Amino acid sequence: MKDIISLLTGIMFGAGICISGMVNPAKVIGFLDITGSWDPSLALAIAGGLTIMIIANLFAVKMNRPVYAEYWRLPTKDRLDTQLVMGSAVFGIGWGLGGFCPGPALTSIAYSNSTLLLGVAAYIMGVVLSLIVKSALSRRKERAIVNV
Repeated sequence: MKDIISLLTGIMFGAGICISGMVNPAKVIGFLDITGSWDPSLALAIAGGLTIMIIANLFAVKMNRPVYAEYWRLPTKDRLDTQLVMGSAVFGIGWGLGGFCPGPALTSIAYSNSTLLLGVAAYIMGVVLSLIVKSALSRRKERAIVNV
């Protein structure tokens, strides 16, 4: 049942981003271009998603555990840190330059557009690079603690 719920959720997500136009980089860039010919239509998709999540949250906080999981997997951080701010900045810059958020980019990969494929490759390289940097920083921190 968990797999069926996951599949249906993925289908709804893919349909939603296709219907909203988030798979069209020109539409996304038009939404992000607030000083030019701004296209506010994606704001409706964002508002719709937020509305659904607010309603879902109202139900979720009253539940002891999720319906199809053993426990809630909620964020544990309660403050902003450099890693979160830098990650958000890189994500936003990449989204603005490429016109694709990673979810819609993966959904649109079936179009086999060379620019899109290059963008997805860049997303993957960014993830790998961030893991390498994070691992290196972690090892450096461990060595500093050992040397103290």
